[in-house]
Amino acid sequence: MAAEIRDQGGRARAVACDVTRTSEIQGVFSTLERCDVLINNAGTNRPQPFLEVDAATLDELLALNVRSMFVTAQAAARIMARRHCGVIINMSSQMGHVGAPNRTVYCMAKHAIEGLTKAMAVELAPLGIRVNSVAPTYIETPMTRPYFENETFKQDVLRRIPLARVGKIEEVVAAVVFLASPGASLVTGTSLVVDGGYTAQ
Repeated sequence: MAAEIRDQGGRARAVACDVTRTSEIQGVFSTLERCDVLINNAGTNRPQPFLEVDAATLDELLALNVRSMFVTAQAAARIMARRHCGVIINMSSQMGHVGAPNRTVYCMAKHAIEGLTKAMAVELAPLGIRVNSVAPTYIETPMTRPYFENETFKQDVLRRIPLARVGKIEEVVAAVVFLASPGASLVTGTSLVVDGGYTAQ
């Protein structure tokens, strides 16, 4: 992606790190003079029935889906505070607004991100930093593709989405671009739900 941006005349630098390691996150941000926008987008899911959730799954999802997002946002906000401006966008999910079977840990983690977003927005507003979340429905990605190979699962999902289709990556990107833009200058502490109506019923 960095090469593609450079090929089109832009400037980009790719840095790899393990976001579950606080020291690595802090190391990356220590090299930045400024941070205008953070898109906090690390996460995963491992569906399991509640009674069968193992400790390793619980720990992994909380470390990646919650703790790493907190630490990354904190590191970015510290830089943004120097210039008294910035935008943080936490990637949530429609599951941060509802519950679902076999997704207790994921729902718990995404509800935590929604709460974190609101609390950060209130606390960081005096520093000129806006904080919002984007909460997509099922999106066509490599992570969701195996689920949709199950026809029963696929039809159940489509039945629950009033627009009767899963989302595209470009539709999530559009929501992120809006929240990062001056057009959303009065928007903070909220969740932009991109779910085809899933949570409206």
